[in-house]
Amino acid sequence: MNSSATHITFGLIINPIAGVGGPLAFKGSDDAECIQQALRDGAEAKAQQRCLQALSGLVPLAERCHFVTCSGAMGEQVLTELGLNFELLAEDVPEYTSAEHTRWAAQQMQARAVDVLLFAGGDGTARDICQVVEDRLPVLGIPAGVKIHSGVFAVSPIAAGEILRHLLLGDLVDIALAEVRDLDEDAYRQHQLKARTFGEMQVPRLGHFVQAVKQGGVEVEALVLDDIAASVVQNMQDDVLYLIGAGKTTQAVLHALGMSGTLLGVDAVYNQQLIATDLTESLIWSLLQQYPQCRALVSTVGGQGHVFGRGNQQFSPRVLRHLGKSNIQVLSSKTKMRALQGRPLLMDSGDAQLDAEWTGTMIVTTGYEDTIVYPLS
Repeated sequence: MNSSATHITFGLIINPIAGVGGPLAFKGSDDAECIQQALRDGAEAKAQQRCLQALSGLVPLAERCHFVTCSGAMGEQVLTELGLNFELLAEDVPEYTSAEHTRWAAQQMQARAVDVLLFAGGDGTARDICQVVEDRLPVLGIPAGVKIHSGVFAVSPIAAGEILRHLLLGDLVDIALAEVRDLDEDAYRQHQLKARTFGEMQVPRLGHFVQAVKQGGVEVEALVLDDIAASVVQNMQDDVLYLIGAGKTTQAVLHALGMSGTLLGVDAVYNQQLIATDLTESLIWSLLQQYPQCRALVSTVGGQGHVFGRGNQQFSPRVLRHLGKSNIQVLSSKTKMRALQGRPLLMDSGDAQLDAEWTGTMIVTTGYEDTIVYPLS
């Protein structure tokens, strides 16, 4: 890094279509056909918005930093809106970019020896950048994708901004290798979790601002899942719509009801009958208007502690506000909770105000008639 803590050059790459399929229940956005379908269905690209959240805190320190970025939606628009100093790479990029554009930008920024390479995207974007820079350059991800299993991302856009702010202030910021992991999207769409490691990158770390690698295989005894499910089913109320989120823990509830739902999506149950599966955000919103009483059952992401913002973006800010925090039931084994080693549960809804409003604690069902209270940040 530069010897002076008062001037740092950041490379910035935004994947404009990252996460575009999340609210529509697509299992990623690496496939061009999926992207076009998502856009035709009215999906919004939110990577720029999340990048704005991450970098807005740097505006008071603008004189201490300089950016190298790409034209248009890959970086130029965000930095122009924030008034931060930047220079553009020579080549113009199209509105909807590909993996080749990401790799090209990473090559250019590595050649220019930027101090830290920032990117907004998901595991696919991380994988493309890792293919170019490997562990030769500090890299920090701003989470904006559907799949975020890698350990190179900050826990939220605001957390990414905090790491960068501390760098600019000259504070001590650790750096360590972190895994880049990605799922097989074809298998993912068939409700199978198949992930592998594609490499490691150097990542700046500060406190709990960088997420852990998602644990693909959750080591939970079947009996524990059965106990959690039995407790939930016993306490289910009539005439209440239950939205069952993704994960093996929540799937145990459906199995206890004699149903087969969507392992990696959101299903709806009413009066112990499965009424809809693999719901999109808009379909969830429609159901919320039809049913006066609604609750959501969600689980935590193993190793990370995310409750919202990782693989369940169908629970959008408007959906969560409508439900209310008191109507969210978190399900998790105590083994998974202990694996957090004191780190809080995390919320990264995409709405910073909502995340702040819900900060505090959550009640977590950990067994049969067994609950704990745990911090949520």
